[in-house]
Amino acid sequence: MSRRPVTVVTGGSRGIGAAVCLRLAVDGHDIALGYRSDEAAAETVAAAVRETGRRCVTVRMDTTDEADVDRLFETAADELGTVTGLVNNAGVGGPVGPLAEADVAGLRRALDVNVIGYLLCARRAVRDMGRSGGGAIVNMSSAAATLGSPGEYVHYAAAKAAVDTMTVGLSKEVAAAGIRVNAVAPGIIRTGFHQDPERPDKAAAGIPMGRPGQPEEIAGAVAWLLSDDASYATGTVLRVAGGR
Repeated sequence: MSRRPVTVVTGGSRGIGAAVCLRLAVDGHDIALGYRSDEAAAETVAAAVRETGRRCVTVRMDTTDEADVDRLFETAADELGTVTGLVNNAGVGGPVGPLAEADVAGLRRALDVNVIGYLLCARRAVRDMGRSGGGAIVNMSSAAATLGSPGEYVHYAAAKAAVDTMTVGLSKEVAAAGIRVNAVAPGIIRTGFHQDPERPDKAAAGIPMGRPGQPEEIAGAVAWLLSDDASYATGTVLRVAGGR
């Protein structure tokens, strides 16, 4: 990639998203960080990015709102330059428990964020990248897409399976435009995503490697897929799940 990479990261204020921002900054990316509510956390990540010598802008937005998505990409282009990458990371788990007990509002919000939000961000990214000579998209999937997450959040697993299918289909649709589309499928990662903070440790016995993952381990996979080392990789779902 001859031009300086400018990457949009949604849900970049904490957890995997924050780790991705920092890793990409170390690798030379300028970052446009989209976040929904925690301004202080977003600014903390932005400050850490700037300490690496890279630039960072933060944009409060909702990925399910088309106008917000446009504003995120326009801010990135205006303040940082041509956008070359997107990390579709913003997501929610929704109600936890058997599907029979899930409330409709929680289901709708989870599907809206985890599927429609990804589609809107990817749509804007391919429009911009198609005009500017290409780029790369990494969607955050989950090992849940193939495991199904029974008793926890079948709806979330279904949404992530949709992300996998979107990744494959879109990669074929835009390959000729010089745009690569891949996904990373994390297993259980030690972040604040879990409603039960002890869930990662409780699940360790069922993970072949015997431990939950760290956000930095997912960030490394994302960084590779955005790099020139992955120049022939598109339409792939890279599983980083400790053997699950």
